[in-house]
Formats: sequence, C-alpha cells, structure tokens
Amino acid sequence: MADEKDKKAKPAGDDKPKARTRAKTGEKPAAKKPAAKKAAAEKKPAEKKPAERKPAERKPAAKAKAEAKPEAKTEEKAEAKTEAKGRAKQPARTRGAAKEEAKPTAAPRRRASAEGPVRPVVRAQAKYVRSSARKARLVMDHVRGMTVTEAQAVLRHSPRGIARDLERLLASAVANAENNHELVSDDLYVKEIYADEGPTLRRFRPRAQGRATRIRKRTSHLTVALSTKE
Repeated sequence: MADEKDKKAKPAGDDKPKARTRAKTGEKPAAKKPAAKKAAAEKKPAEKKPAERKPAERKPAAKAKAEAKPEAKTEEKAEAKTEAKGRAKQPARTRGAAKEEAKPTAAPRRRASAEGPVRPVVRAQAKYVRSSARKARLVMDHVRGMTVTEAQAVLRHSPRGIARDLERLLASAVANAENNHELVSDDLYVKEIYADEGPTLRRFRPRAQGRATRIRKRTSHLTVALSTKE
C-alpha cells in the first residue's frame, strides 16, 4: 500500500531530477539568445570598404621641372669632373700663378689726392709727464699751427714749467723728421699738439684732529705731430 501511495504522489516523468544529472555530468546550460538580437544580427548590412583614391595627375609644367632637375645635376657633375681633371693636369707652377692672379691686388694705403701728393706726418710722444693735462693745454694752445722756429721761441720764453717738457718733445719730433723722413726743419710746422690724461698718483697729507687728506698728483701724455708746409 505504501508503494502505491508514493507512485501517486510523484508525477509521471519525474523519476530522474534534471538538476542532479547536470551536476553529475558537469555540462552548463546553453545561454538562450533573445529573438530580437538574432534578428538584428541577421539584418546588419555588410561593411563598405573605403573607396581607393587615385593619385592626382601632375601638371605638364611640374613634369618638365622634375625631368629638368636630374639633367641639370648631371651636367653640373660633368663640368666639375672636367675642371678637376684640368687642374690635375696643370703643373704646380701654373697652379700657383693662377692663384696669384685670382687674388685682388691690395690698394695702397696712401693715395695721391686730386689736389696734390700726400704730405708726411711725423709724430713724437712723451708719456707719464709729471704735470696735469690742463696745465699743458694752456701752453699748447699758443703753439698750435706755428712753424717749428716760432714754436721753439715761444716755449723757450714761457714762464710755465710744462714748457720745458714741450720744448724737448718738439726737438725730438724735429729729429725724427730729419733722420727718418729726410725733411728740413725750416719747412715743418706744428700740425697737431694735444695732451691726454695719464694715471694719477695718490698721496696723503696730515690735517687737524688726526685726520688725513688725499693729494692727487696727476700725470699726462703729450703728443706732437709735424708736417711740411704747402
């Protein structure tokens, strides 16, 4: 009686449970795709490939230029080769002569002007003279533009101490003109004469209340330039 009750309680076809059989075999249930996705996948159109672009045809002028460039290069190379061969064949003397001819001739330093020939200028300089440039300029202004004989007379009778140094400097310039340039002293005149400041010597003098005052002992560089008269 118990077996008949059990058969009645269990429905037909439920003798083998599905879950247990799947677990034993190890198979996974197949994923069911929805019908809408399948239809969309089937209706997808085929992908269009991009149209291949044809290279643009060059203009006739561009073609002519492209053809002319290699021809010009070949011509230049051929000319360079012929020049190199010609140089190699020349002897060493002719090469040196060609180089000398190619060099431009240096222009003379002094050119004769349209008015007449350039007159020489003779200079003499005295450096580190123990006098200020201002005191020297006071005497130089009297001598500038005079002839040598007149300048010597003015400096000889000047009461200033710097006049002795200027007189010696003028004598040195006259000696340079006579010995180096073969000029006559009577034809010379003072074209330029000027004084530049030299280094200053610094000394100190004692003053009241233990103080000290600076003393500046100045120096100067004297220059004389002589030239011939017209």
